[in-house]
Amino acid sequence: MATDIRLKREKDFSLVFKKGKRLYSSALSMIYLPANSLKVGFAVSKKHGGSVKRNRIKRLLRESFRSFLPEIRQNFFFVFIPKEKEEYSLDVFKKNMDYLFKKAGIKKNA
Repeated sequence: MATDIRLKREKDFSLVFKKGKRLYSSALSMIYLPANSLKVGFAVSKKHGGSVKRNRIKRLLRESFRSFLPEIRQNFFFVFIPKEKEEYSLDVFKKNMDYLFKKAGIKKNA
C-alpha cells in the first residue's frame, strides 16, 4: 500500500477483536474500532486453503480496501475476515466492503 497502513502487531489485532464492532456481509466480516491512525488487517485462516490461496485472498482484500481509501472519513483500525467460498473475486470483495462501510457510516458519501 502507498503508505504502510497495515495492522501488524498482535496487540493491535487483539484490541480490535476484543473491543471492535462487528458487521457482516455475504462474503466478509468487518471488525472496526476508532483509533488515532488508519490501519487495516486481514485474518485469513488455514481453512481457506494453502498459503498460495490465502495470500491471493489477502492481495485481493488489500486491493479492494485501497480503492476505498479516499472515501474513509476518519481513523479506524479495521480487520476483515473473508467467509469460506469456492472462488474469491475482487468485484465481490469491493461490493461487500462498500456495503459494510455504508452500513457502518464510515464512507464520506454514505
